[in-house]
Amino acid sequence: MFDIAIIGAGASGLMLASNLDRKKYKNICLIDTNSKIGQKIKVSGGAKCNITNEFVSQNNYLGDRDFAKEILNNFSKDDLLKFLNKNGVFPKINPKIVKGTYFCNSSQDVIDMFSLLTTHVKKFLDTKVLDISYKDFFTIITNKTSIEAKKVVVASGGLSYTTLGASSIAFDIAKKFNHTVIRTEPALVGFTVQKEQFWFKELSGLSIPVNIFVENKKIEGNLLFAHKGFSGPAVLSASLYWTKGKIKIDFLPNKNLEKLLIGNKNISTALNLPKRFMIEFLKSIELEDKACSKLTSHELEKLKILKNYEFSPAGNFGFTKAEVTKGGISTDEINHNTFESLNQRDLYFIGECLDLTGELGGFNFQIVFAQAFMCSKNLN
Repeated sequence: MFDIAIIGAGASGLMLASNLDRKKYKNICLIDTNSKIGQKIKVSGGAKCNITNEFVSQNNYLGDRDFAKEILNNFSKDDLLKFLNKNGVFPKINPKIVKGTYFCNSSQDVIDMFSLLTTHVKKFLDTKVLDISYKDFFTIITNKTSIEAKKVVVASGGLSYTTLGASSIAFDIAKKFNHTVIRTEPALVGFTVQKEQFWFKELSGLSIPVNIFVENKKIEGNLLFAHKGFSGPAVLSASLYWTKGKIKIDFLPNKNLEKLLIGNKNISTALNLPKRFMIEFLKSIELEDKACSKLTSHELEKLKILKNYEFSPAGNFGFTKAEVTKGGISTDEINHNTFESLNQRDLYFIGECLDLTGELGGFNFQIVFAQAFMCSKNLN
């Protein structure tokens, strides 16, 4: 029988296993559907692992922000960087995609670090958890064997990245022990468009800086036009807060439209936006590309849409394209210090399966590493 069984060998599961007291827990196991550990870590940040952010705060999360603040106070980005540096990983800030994001030299560096830190842990890889029961101890039924454990930590993530073995097992276990699971949806994902925005599709591959306004949040960054609609860093973060209804885009962030439209230059030249974009935009509002000095007051009003382009996305690209899952196990039903279930002793939930999700830019790794550290600290 194992002292602790950890379901999921991703970021939170590996961090937990690395920090458990080896003297107290001599018999630990990790169970994962993949044939190698840390497979989601491997693909993150373009294989460079966007691991934390210089400006991380509770305001970067959807869910219980007071809880997010508690977690970050217990294990800050400085604490994470110290842990990584101590173990030979040295992330650096690269703000090209999202301001303040720390990237590693390679995602493999993080996986190699965890491989060394978990040599004492028994690993059941290529192993799918099918069911779990409790009677004096836990019995975990897998597709290969039955595993018994005194304590179980569920760190198996959400529904995004099914190609990397993502499944509903965390939510299935939570429901089995009478936990509330908040509706799960794709997040950090691109949007599809309605007929009125089909002109976006003509711009596939073009990226421009924008401000996006959604649910009282302002997201700054690049928008990438795509075959299906639109994506890019700012859009991915905006998708975290969007449920349905309208969003607004400012295609001229920090610029005064009226000042740009003075003189005899044509609209497309005066606004200093990509030519491809201006051609399709002007078509969409049925306005010819003419000298700014010849614009009527009605035409000037039409162009103001560039600063406040309001519309409803048709939907999103779905879980297969989503980087994370929003929603999940209600954080009201877990102990905020230990992450132990309030419904079942010796059962713990950490990581993406919880209803606490971050924006793009290292915020999700930071919060799940912090949860794992807190959980291990209390178990120790």
